[in-house]
Amino acid sequence: MKKILTLSTLLCLLTLLACNENKKTDTAVTNTVSTDVPGLFDRKGELANAAEWAKTKEKVEELKAKIKENPKDVKPRLQLVVIYLSEARITGEHPYYYPATLQILDGVLAIDPQNFEATTFKASVKMSQHQFGEARQLAEKARKINPNNAYVYGVLVDANVELGNYDEAVAMSDKMQELKPSLESYSRASYLREIYGNYPGAIAAMKLAVQAGLPGSEPQCWSKNTLGHLYETTGQLNAAANEYDQILAMRPSYAFALRGQAQIFKAKKQYAKALTALDKAAAIMPEFSFHEEMADIYALQGDSAKAKAKYAEVVKMLDEDARSGHAVDLELAKLYIKTGELDKAIAFGRKEYERRSKNIDVNHALAEAYFKKKDYEKAMQHTKLAMSTGTKDPEILQIAGGIELALGHKQEGDRLLAQAKRTNPTFAL
Repeated sequence: MKKILTLSTLLCLLTLLACNENKKTDTAVTNTVSTDVPGLFDRKGELANAAEWAKTKEKVEELKAKIKENPKDVKPRLQLVVIYLSEARITGEHPYYYPATLQILDGVLAIDPQNFEATTFKASVKMSQHQFGEARQLAEKARKINPNNAYVYGVLVDANVELGNYDEAVAMSDKMQELKPSLESYSRASYLREIYGNYPGAIAAMKLAVQAGLPGSEPQCWSKNTLGHLYETTGQLNAAANEYDQILAMRPSYAFALRGQAQIFKAKKQYAKALTALDKAAAIMPEFSFHEEMADIYALQGDSAKAKAKYAEVVKMLDEDARSGHAVDLELAKLYIKTGELDKAIAFGRKEYERRSKNIDVNHALAEAYFKKKDYEKAMQHTKLAMSTGTKDPEILQIAGGIELALGHKQEGDRLLAQAKRTNPTFAL
């Protein structure tokens, strides 16, 4: 299953600040407060020509001046955090922006240890770095400070999903929607419906998220992109392509929509077009998954040398992420399954399993690795965990069906494979 909720949208971050701007908190301020804050990471290529870039640089310089003028005022620091998290999302420069943002947030918390916004933002950054346990702890701390803010429940949804606490995630999602129906709450409801095997309900909720977004805004494009992926997963390729095309008509440099187009081309075996779209996406943003998908296509084309070189490039990108504090064990496990290095895949998968043994994605990866290693008993153990919510994900169902057939359970294996086909009639078994 895909990861769609580990990054907070700019809209939601701005809402969080707006809702709490006038709140007063007791502060514990040291006599000396540092005014040093990290600068912007300079945009390159097409993104450097975007209209908002000049305004972003101007705003950052204005906020840095305010920090120097009044070091104990946390508001400009928090505004910088909003900008930097937005830049991380737009540019993909996570190895720079997440540590930079944490530095700013730690500065705020040194001034005001009970600051709600800083605590919640820090939880969100930890989510983005896949530090899910710490993210949940921070979000729970923030909830105690302010139990009536919708945004913190969104972080709690995300953290509990990643930790495999799906019932708790549903409870947090319900509370979020009760406090504030919005793009953010609808999108989380959509993801949970998908997890529980309800694709029509997931699509309906994501349509509500799209409708709730400002037309052409990055959050709305993110929702449309996710809707496109849901259409892909259920075999509705024309509907998916339409969503990606609409995004790119509004935001030509939206890299994830280019990747979406590539996925459609790949499904239609138009590999040259898929690679062109991925090249464009990778030129905009240094996102490892774009390069991994290029490697997948090279493998499909039978060019093992190119595929091997590109997979090695992805490993280097993930290593860079890891050095910046990003947990990448699951990503490495999935990659090594593709390269056939199953012992490595299992080793990285087990490391992730130790942190979140109930997570569907983790158990799916381990099930696939053990299945390919022909350790069908262990594969079955992880498949049962991956299917515990009633998922209808065709990739999970395919592995489950293959395991049942390998164990001699033809009727159950055929049933699961047929179910995968019902979810996505275009799925290649």
